[in-house]
Amino acid sequence: MSDEQNKYMRRAIALSARASLEDRSGGVFGAVVVKDGIIVGEGWNRVIAQNDPTWHAETSAIRAACSRLGTFDLSGATIYTSGEPCPMCLSAIYWAHIDKIYYAATIGDALEYGGFDDSFIYEQFTKPASERKIPQQELLRAEGVEVWKKYAALPDKTPY
Repeated sequence: MSDEQNKYMRRAIALSARASLEDRSGGVFGAVVVKDGIIVGEGWNRVIAQNDPTWHAETSAIRAACSRLGTFDLSGATIYTSGEPCPMCLSAIYWAHIDKIYYAATIGDALEYGGFDDSFIYEQFTKPASERKIPQQELLRAEGVEVWKKYAALPDKTPY
């Protein structure tokens, strides 16, 4: 790792300490998004402070970067996160088109030292929808598809 990369990771780790030890706003997670050598977004876990299970460091950093850059496409960016991303954050990273992920602590570390266990989610993803813990059922498909058809016909829609 270069000195620059270490600097960004240390910032993510400092944000994780802020979340967990100082503010006590959430778990031991901090993240920064870097593009063209500049931190364009920072985030830390605020699940407890906001009563929001989706307020993870990575999603927060992605939102901040997108807002700052005025785009939903973070191609060319790198994310540095204090912990290996959970399934939700990993998905958000892919949706944002971030090019690379660096993480400090592993999923195993999060389980061992914090009791954070996402293994059940990974297991759910491997099952057919009919066998998952949370039931899923199609409802009013024809009505829902009508909106999709109208959207598909828009000549000026923004693809993402």
